[in-house]
Order: sequence, then C-alpha cells, then structure tokens
Amino acid sequence: MEASVTPVSSSSIGASESGQHLPNNENSLYYIPERRPSLDLDPGPMDTSQWYFLGKASSPALSYCSMTSEEKSKSMDEEDGSPTRIQLEREDSFSSSYSFDSDECENRASKVKIKDRIVSKTSNTPDFIQEQNEISHPSLTVAFLFKAICKTLEKLPEDDMKTFKMMLWQHYPQSFNIPPQSMDMVDMVDRLLECYNLGESLQITKALLEEIGQTRMVSYLRTLCIRNEVLHDLRETLKRTYSEECEDSAMQGEKRPFDDVLIDPSITSTCDNGPNVDHEVMTIRKLDSNQTAGKLLSTRDILSAELLEQSNLNFLLIIGVAGSGKSTAFRKLVLDWTEERSHQHVSFLFPMPFRALRQFEGSEISLLGIIHTLYPATKKLRDEDYRSEDCKLMLVFDGLDEYGGKLDFQDTDILSDYTKPTTLDVTLVNLIRGKLLHRSLLVVFSRPQVKLYIPWDVRYDLMDIRGFCDPEKDEYFKKRFPDPDQAGRVIAYVDAFRTIRVMCHLPLFCSLVAKECQRAFREQGSRAELPGGITYMYTKLLLELARGRRRFRAPDRSPDNERDFLMKLGELAFKMLEQDRFKITKEEWNQAGICDIEAVNNSGLCTQFLTKTFVLYREKVLSFIHPTMQEYLAALYAFLSFRNLGRNVFEHKMTRRLTGHKAMGLYVSAVDRSLLREDGRLDILLRFLFGMAVESNLELLKPFCTSSVKWPTFIGDATAFIRKRIRENQSPNRTRNLYHCLEEMGA
Repeated sequence: MEASVTPVSSSSIGASESGQHLPNNENSLYYIPERRPSLDLDPGPMDTSQWYFLGKASSPALSYCSMTSEEKSKSMDEEDGSPTRIQLEREDSFSSSYSFDSDECENRASKVKIKDRIVSKTSNTPDFIQEQNEISHPSLTVAFLFKAICKTLEKLPEDDMKTFKMMLWQHYPQSFNIPPQSMDMVDMVDRLLECYNLGESLQITKALLEEIGQTRMVSYLRTLCIRNEVLHDLRETLKRTYSEECEDSAMQGEKRPFDDVLIDPSITSTCDNGPNVDHEVMTIRKLDSNQTAGKLLSTRDILSAELLEQSNLNFLLIIGVAGSGKSTAFRKLVLDWTEERSHQHVSFLFPMPFRALRQFEGSEISLLGIIHTLYPATKKLRDEDYRSEDCKLMLVFDGLDEYGGKLDFQDTDILSDYTKPTTLDVTLVNLIRGKLLHRSLLVVFSRPQVKLYIPWDVRYDLMDIRGFCDPEKDEYFKKRFPDPDQAGRVIAYVDAFRTIRVMCHLPLFCSLVAKECQRAFREQGSRAELPGGITYMYTKLLLELARGRRRFRAPDRSPDNERDFLMKLGELAFKMLEQDRFKITKEEWNQAGICDIEAVNNSGLCTQFLTKTFVLYREKVLSFIHPTMQEYLAALYAFLSFRNLGRNVFEHKMTRRLTGHKAMGLYVSAVDRSLLREDGRLDILLRFLFGMAVESNLELLKPFCTSSVKWPTFIGDATAFIRKRIRENQSPNRTRNLYHCLEEMGA
C-alpha cells in the first residue's frame, strides 16, 4: 500500500496539546507507514484514523533515526524481556524519517500496543492449523477452493463480511499485514491460499464463519466440498468407462482414446426427415414430411445453457435410424461433460444405457438405488442435492428401443419419490412424464419408433441424428488410421465406389469399412488388397444389424424365423423397386405379414416416420434405412429364392437342378431386365446379385442358405456372359453398370 499524507485543519490534536508551532508542515499529520506483521487489532471496533495518522506529541522525543539499534534492542529487552521475531518486526515498522514528540508515545507504541496485542492474538488464534497438514481428497484443488470460498463469502451480508475480514486480520497478522478495508474479497482469498495449504485454508474459513455465527454458510461451503468430491469421483468413473474404445477384436485388445477417433455426427433440429436418399444412379425425392433441411446442431447444443434460457423444456428425445451415430453422440455428450468441454451448467450427468439397466428388470428398485448402483460415488450426495435448484442433474438414456418392458402411460401410477422402490417401468414412465426429479434434465437416444408411444400431453423437444456429411467421412478415416498412407488408401477405396461413399453417412458403416481395412493391413501388410465391390460391405452391415445388434432387443429368434423375415422383407423390397416406390404404408406391411416392430426396432433395416398426406392428416409410414438397403434386400430375396427354392423371380419359373450352368438362368434374366430399364432402377440390385455368388460373400450368407450345392464354374460363365452383353449393347450408359458387375466378381 502506497504511503499517503492527508491534510487536516490547522488545529491538530498534537499541536494544541504542546502549544508549539510546526515548522513548514505545521498543518500536517505525521504518517506511520503500513503495518508490519507484528501489528494487530483489538477485538473492538477499528478506528482507521488512529492507525495511520498521529497528532504531534506535546513534548519532544528522540527520533527513531537517532536511536541506535543497540539502544532500541536494550529498551525492548528491559520492558518485555528477550525480543521476539514479532517484536523486532514491529520495531522496524516505523520509518526513520519520522519522529515522536514524547517518550510516552514511544513507550505506548512499543509496550502497550505490541505486548497487549500479541497476547490477544495468541489467545484468539485457532490451533487447528498445526493439525491440518494433509488434503483429504484429490478433488480439493486451488481452483476449486478459490471459487468455493469466494462463492460462499459473496453470500455474506456486508457487515458480516467486514467482521470476517477484521477477524482474519486479527487472528493471522503474520499473513495479513494490510488492513482489511484495503483488501477486496478476491485479494483476501488469494492471500489466504498463498499463505496456507488447501486444508488449512478451508478450516480457517469454516472456523471464522462459525465464530461470526454464519453456520448456514459453513453448511453451504461443506455442501460445495461434498459435491466436488462426488463430481471428481464420478468424472473419473466416466472417463474409465467411456474414454477408451477397442478398435476391433482383431487388434488383440489394443485400445485408443475415444476422442482420437471420434467424429461428432450431425444433428438436425427437425424431425420426420425420412432416410438419406442420396443415390449413385437414381434421383429419389425426399420421403419425409419436412421439405426444409433443419438447423444443423452438434452434441454441445443438446439442452445447452443457451437453449434452456429460451425454453423451459427439460426433456429431449433424439432419434435416428440404425447405425446413424446415436451411441456415438451419447458417448460424445458424456465425455464432453466429463472433460469440461460443454454442459458445465449441469452439476451431475448420469449416463443410463439400457444395456446396463437390464440388471434391474424384474425387480423393484428406486431411482436413487439405480444411481447408487451404477455410480457408487453418488452415495455421498444428500437429498438437498437432488432437489436443489442450484444443483442441476442430467440423466442421459441410450437405446430406449432396446428396453423390453412395456411403457404404459395410461395406467401407471404417479410416483414423485425418487427414493421409493418400484419397477423399472414405473420409474421410466414417471421420468418421461416429469414426475420424478422434475428439475432435472432428461435426454433419450432411440430409434424413431419410440416417439410414437410417447403421449401427446408430454412436453418434449425432438432432434434427428443424420450421421456424417462428406467432410466428416474423410475425417473419420484419417483419425481411425494414424498412418497417413493407410488412411489415404482407405479414402481412395471408398471414393472408388460411389455407393460405398454414399452409405458412409452411417457411422456404423464407416466403422465396418475401417475394421475390414484394418484386418487386411494387419494380415497382408501396408500394400494389402482392400475389399472389392460393394456386396461384401453391405452383407457385413446386414449381419451387424439383423443378427449382431438384434440380440440386444429380441435375442430369442431361430434361424428359420430370421430367414423367413428377411425373405418377406426382401419380397416387399423387390415389388416396391419394380414399382419405383420407397415408402411402405401400414396396409402394405400388414399384407406382407411384416411386424413393424421387427422391421424398425429389432432388425434396424427399416425406419419409421410421419408424412402429411393431407393438411390435417398425418400417416405413419416405413421405409428402408437407405434406398440401397432396399436394393440389397431385393437382391437377397432373388438370390435365396433361386438357391433355396429354385425359383427365378424375374421370370417366375422354377428350376429343379441348381448347377452352375442352370444358375445362369437367373442372371441372364436379371441382366436383360436391367438393360431394359433406362432409369437404372435395377442396376445396383444387379451388382448385389452378382456379388452374392462370390465365395467370400456366399460364406457370409451361408446361415440363410438351405442348399449346399456349389457353383464351381459360375464366375467364369458369368464373366463370359457379361462381356458378351457389353459387346452386344450399343448404349454406354446401360453397359457401364455391367463393368461394375465384373468388379463385384473380381473379374
């Protein structure tokens, strides 16, 4: 603190008592420099005028500059015994450029003011500092404690804040040598943390708050510390659970941080957008009810602080077709909060994947019990933490479509006590209705069909995950393959097949491509031959959706039932393709004997949305997750019908013997039918049909084949036939697809 001299009236107290005239600066008060660590205050009210300015003494006295150090030391020894460190510091706190006018003032300053206050300080200073030498929890950091103490002191009334400063100045003069009025709160807390370790600083703050009777603020500070401990432990748990990703089973368990391979999928603010209809050959009109693209969002926009200020909705449903990146977005949301990159207005985020909630099916448990089971660190939280407005909770559910229970929004009892044990059905219904933890935020990721079960009177917002845009596809492979040469080869492979490029809008499809390329690089080296054609990757996608991921929703399904379902769905896809249609009405899937739950929810091969056929009428329709998936299933239907039943769906003829030569009957009729369609409607189907006869793809499709007859000469016969058709056909546009058929067979 800079020294300053304040002018006063000519009749100063010192001058009036001595009757002498002051030379030159007669009207000035003598300034005593800033207080050194040895000074302290009496417990009573402070008078700042007596700290800094003294009137002129009535009688002259030796100046401090005229006293030798030996004399000063001797004088203090005679009055107070052996000098202490505090006493010596107090003695040196007076500047030699100023003098006292009486020995009495000097004695009072050195004896009364020092001795009495030292005794006062010693008796009032808490002794817990010597006992508090360790930090009890790793969450107690300088940054947190600084904010916590400041946040607590901000809530004090002005008078209590002044008292707190004065007591801090009284009890700890060795650290706080500047009068409290000169310190703002930030400087004071900063000085406290500078002079004492974290545990000591916390205990000092609590002790002084209790001493001034602010037990409520002590409780508030303790609450902040408890929440911070839970927050630290919860984040550590979530980091271990969600931060690492196993690249694929063939990499011997090698793991990489999820952030290293993560690309945030695109989210739109609109719903009922229908599937992606980008196509290599055909131009397909949008199948949705929203003809405008909606605003593109990211996971950081999910119930963000900005959006919450504009709306009081606290329930968000995020839908997307199978493989569109819902679980990726779920994981990204969790990690962004855990790493403090977003949603810092949320005090605690609890991920609730339905695969983890299965353990509670068939039993009764409270919502609090579920949270405690999944995240034991939360057991420290109190009831006030779940109900307080300044402690915002967010529950994030992933895969509501995987839940096997029944959500009955009509007859389920209302439940508002989150500590009361009940079934998982009741808990979910009351959470969605906003009866349980109504101040909390609720986010649910699911396939589209789930939204049709939520009642109209439930207030919620809806978003749609659309997967990757073109730049994100390349970025994904660059992150997935740290070797730039390998990444370049994979991107070139994807670009070589327009259909593969389009289908990579699904993050799941990108992941399948990456895994196959990684396997090839590992087995064959850096110059490995990557998968050829498009059939192999689509077959991988079919198996992942209809078999691999289906087990989480409806695992009890026999191979015969699985094959029958694919045949029914494929037959419908084939008929629709011939009619140039891509929407499935409710009447059509009922006539085909297809269950919409199986098609949309369990297999993930279809998606469901609403279309506005009339102004006030909305129709629920289905479509395949992409037009090329419809073409693949149509080709699979034609292939299995011929191989298992001996039926040529292109000519409705039956063939008894399925030799390689007889198999050409199916492909001859398919090629001829394709060449007749100028719009290229059957081009991609034809490529899939030829690809399914290749040995590597036939091996993947073996579970769906009932015939074990081999076609040893098929590739040669088919290659010769296609080359003949290329020579015969005079239209380059119609023969281009025949070259792609040769690519599918590796010819």
